Amino acid sequence: MGSDIEPYDIIGFAGAAIFVGTYFANQQRWLSSEDWRFPFLNLIGAVLILISLIFEWNYPSVVIEVFWALISIYGLVRARRERAAA
Repeated sequence: MGSDIEPYDIIGFAGAAIFVGTYFANQQRWLSSEDWRFPFLNLIGAVLILISLIFEWNYPSVVIEVFWALISIYGLVRARRERAAA
C-alpha cells in the first residue's frame, strides 16, 4: 500500500472540499440553500467524487453521490423556474 496520491484522489478531495465549503457557507448564512449556487456547487462536488469513484469503486458511495447529484439537479431546475416566474 503506497502513499502516493493519484490524480483521481485529488479530484475526489476537491469534490469533498466543495461539499464541506458549501455546507459551511450555508451554516454561516453566507450562502442560502435557496440560492442557485447552493445546488450547483453540490452538483459539482458530487460529479467530482463520482469521477474519483470510477477508479476506486464503492457501491454505497456511488449510490449516495448519484442521489446527491439528482437532488442538486432538481434544485437547479427549481431555482431556474423560480427566477423565471419572478
